[in-house]
Amino acid sequence: MSTRPIRITVRGAFAGLTAEQRADLLSRAAEHDIATAAYTPEGSLTYDVATRPFFTFRFADTVAGEQDIPAAVTRAQATAAARLTGRGLGFKNLTSHAVDMSQVPLGKRGRRLAARTD
Repeated sequence: MSTRPIRITVRGAFAGLTAEQRADLLSRAAEHDIATAAYTPEGSLTYDVATRPFFTFRFADTVAGEQDIPAAVTRAQATAAARLTGRGLGFKNLTSHAVDMSQVPLGKRGRRLAARTD
């Protein structure tokens, strides 16, 4: 059985941050900068709390079929919520978006590489 790679983006906003929590997030901001963002199985967190209170988690997952995508999205949201709650951080307005990478059209370079391997 083949699997389909998917990318899940979970977005939300920090809520009720104390001055201490905000200072901690600011001190660790370089670890969570957009320049280091990647879709990973464990989830990559990015934010810029100095500018705005929003965050993004990026998850990579695989599913057997399209019908399994909603369950993967639910897992990603639960993982994001658990990681934030585990650090004592409040959050609100979680939203998610999934992209089935097997359905993304190849660009010019991708088509050229695919033609070479066929």
